[in-house]
Amino acid sequence: MARQLDFYFDCSSPWTYLAFHAIQPLAAEVGAEIAWKPILVGGVFNAVNQTVYENRAKPNPLKQAYSLKDMQDWARLYGLAIKFPPTVFPVNSVKAMRGAFVALDEQKLVPYCTAAFEAYWGDDRDLSKEDVLADIAQSAGLERQRFFAAIETEGCKARLRANTDELIKRGGFGSPTIFVGDDMYFGNDRLPLIRAALERV
Repeated sequence: MARQLDFYFDCSSPWTYLAFHAIQPLAAEVGAEIAWKPILVGGVFNAVNQTVYENRAKPNPLKQAYSLKDMQDWARLYGLAIKFPPTVFPVNSVKAMRGAFVALDEQKLVPYCTAAFEAYWGDDRDLSKEDVLADIAQSAGLERQRFFAAIETEGCKARLRANTDELIKRGGFGSPTIFVGDDMYFGNDRLPLIRAALERV
C-alpha cells in the first residue's frame, strides 16, 4: 500500500506554517504522498473548539510568553523567519484558502501557500486584501483574472466547506491536523510521531 498522509490546514496559523514547511521533506524521505486539504479553521473553531476564542480574549500571560518562544524555537530549527503579525490577528483567510484550490488544480499549491504563509507570518500582510492575494497568486504563477473569478465560484466555496466539514467529522479541532490512515495528529510538534506512523505502513 502506498504511503499517504492527509494534511488539513489554514494559512492563518503559525504552527501550520511550521508544519507545512517540515512535512514536505519528511514525506519525501519516507516516500509518502501528501494529500493537501485546505480548510477554514474558523469554521472548525465555531463548530467544535470555541474555547479558542475565550483563550484569545483572556490569555494566560505565562503560557502566551512561552508559546511565542516555542514558535521561535521551531522556526529557528527549520530555518524560517516568523513573527506574530502586529496589526492583523486573527486574519480572515477565507479567500486565501479558496485560492488554495485554484493553486491545487494547477499543481501550484506549494508555491501559492508558501507565499501566503510568508506574506502573513513574515511581512504582516492582510490575507483578506485583494492586492495581497494578487501578489501571492502572481508569485505562484496564477493568472490574476482567472484566480479571482475562481475563488468566487460556488464550486470553490463548496470545496472549502466540504474539507472543513470532513475534518470535523474525522475528529479534528484545529490546524494543522494530519492523518496517516485513521490516526490523527495535531500540531507541528507531532511530526516525529507522523514519521513513525508512515514507516509502519
